[in-house]
Amino acid sequence: MGDDASNHAHPARSRGGLQRGIYVLPSLFTVGTLVCGYIAILSTLQAIAFVDNTYSMTSFDAAARAIGWAILFDGLDGRIARMTNASSNFGREFDSLADVITFGLAPAFLAFAWGVRSVAAGALSDQLVRLGWIVTFAYVICGAARLARFNIDKGATSDRRYFIGLPIPGAAGVIASVVHFYQFPITEVIYGVMWLVTVAALAFLMVSRVRYFSFKTLDLRRRRPYVTIILIGSIVFGIWAFSRPVLLTMAVVYMFSGPLGRLAGRLPPQPPAPKREDSHGPEAHPA
Repeated sequence: MGDDASNHAHPARSRGGLQRGIYVLPSLFTVGTLVCGYIAILSTLQAIAFVDNTYSMTSFDAAARAIGWAILFDGLDGRIARMTNASSNFGREFDSLADVITFGLAPAFLAFAWGVRSVAAGALSDQLVRLGWIVTFAYVICGAARLARFNIDKGATSDRRYFIGLPIPGAAGVIASVVHFYQFPITEVIYGVMWLVTVAALAFLMVSRVRYFSFKTLDLRRRRPYVTIILIGSIVFGIWAFSRPVLLTMAVVYMFSGPLGRLAGRLPPQPPAPKREDSHGPEAHPA
């Protein structure tokens, strides 16, 4: 659900308000998303509480993995709701509240604890911590605004192929994949500044008007070339065997796909090559 679209309210049901009961199956996946966000916050707290670097790295990585699992659950509940026609106003609101916690608050907390709090003490690092408060809070606000705008615009958006703005699970995926890849927390000011610039860019992209591919039109029930199953199998195996570089690459590529696509759309088409004329007339064609 979330930005992957989820429980659209049926017109006949929306007039009656909250119905007696809910659609259990998609809501269970939303609960799974919420549980993963809770685990991510607890794991981040454990990383802060223990001084031992090995245990701290393990806890940060556990938080990042929990956010990764949450992204999977979030994608499944929307598809299940659409496939089973199990959509409701309750599911939409429940999903948005879960996303604010799991993809807004938990990644912001992880980003601050992993990339700012561990920086060596000093006057410059104290300023970095204050800046970290502002940037990570801005991430939470932009994420909540992104979800609110998505819930309002989903009925008016005609092109289901694209999201307007970076989806909040995609932004959380960038933070989680970076932490999962490096694991050891940032301890130098320069890298802390670069990290906060990245988090601020994610916050901006969430509330921007940049389009991102939504994957909603990807219907796996239809006939596809056999190459498709090879590609999907290769991605799954890559995540299982080399999760750190593969997940980081996927998250970063998706993050930059929107701005690069917009830039490419504004570039003028390449003019045709000028025709060469010889002394005999218009164009000399090769034999």
